[in-house]
Amino acid sequence: YGILRQDERKLSYLGSGCLCNKVDNFPGRLKLIYAGVSELITKFQPDYLAIEQVFIAKNADSALKLGQARGVAIVAAINLNLTVFEYTARKVKQIVVGTGSADKSQIQYMVRTLLKLPANPQADAAD
Repeated sequence: YGILRQDERKLSYLGSGCLCNKVDNFPGRLKLIYAGVSELITKFQPDYLAIEQVFIAKNADSALKLGQARGVAIVAAINLNLTVFEYTARKVKQIVVGTGSADKSQIQYMVRTLLKLPANPQADAAD
């Protein structure tokens, strides 16, 4: 996840990280995602949630699990009265890096540069 504040046209970095799942069963992981997203929303009080749209994966099981995890995050946001915006990974890469085919290291570099961070963010937090 990444938390930003926008004042007029300026973006400020508030925090980023990954919601780590140390639970063995999938329903338990979904519960942790819901709780983690809800906690972040309560702590930072954002105006909206942006989330990556589902992509077609080679592994159907992985795609279904990703869809369920996204659904849990979206429900957490909606339950806390946030508007949800969905973006394709390609669109975000195009906006941040200038090309929709950018790799994680390019995204990390541009996020660090644009937000004036002292170091690259974690790869999963950057994109």
